[in-house]
Amino acid sequence: MYISELRKRIGSLPIIVAGATVVVMNEKGEILFQRRSDSFDWGLPGGAMEPGETLEETARRELKEETGLDAGALQLLGVFSGPRYYYRYPNGDEVYNVIALYRARPVRGTLQISDNESIDLRFFGKDRLPRLEKRAAALLEECGEQIWKKERDS
Repeated sequence: MYISELRKRIGSLPIIVAGATVVVMNEKGEILFQRRSDSFDWGLPGGAMEPGETLEETARRELKEETGLDAGALQLLGVFSGPRYYYRYPNGDEVYNVIALYRARPVRGTLQISDNESIDLRFFGKDRLPRLEKRAAALLEECGEQIWKKERDS
C-alpha cells in the first residue's frame, strides 16, 4: 500500500525499500519458493515494510499474505543491502532493497496462493533449485550454507 502510494507521486524512480523475506523449510529440508506473477522467476516469500510495522511483523504479514502460512518463531539470519539487491521490476519501477532475512520455524496453516503476486508455491531442495529471481539468488549465495547447514544439523 505504502509503496504504491509513493509510486503515484514519484513514478519509477529508484527508491530504497526496507522489507523482510522468509525462509520456510519442510521436513525434507527443502525451501519454499514462490513463482512471481510479474517476472515468472522464483523467489522467497517476503515484501516491503508498511509504516508503523516492525520487520518481524512485516515477515509474518508477508508470509501469511503470500503463502497462507503463519510463522511460529522467527530467527534473523541477516540483513542484506547494496548493489546486489537493486531490482528493476518488469513495469520499470526501480528499488534498492534492504532485506531482513528470517527463518520461520515452525509454520502452521495450509499452503495456498492468496494474493496476485504468486502463480505457484513449491518446495525445492538444494540440488534442484529453479531459476531464481536475482535477489533470492543473492540471498542464497550470501548465506545459503548457513540456511542449509543449520536446518539439517538442528
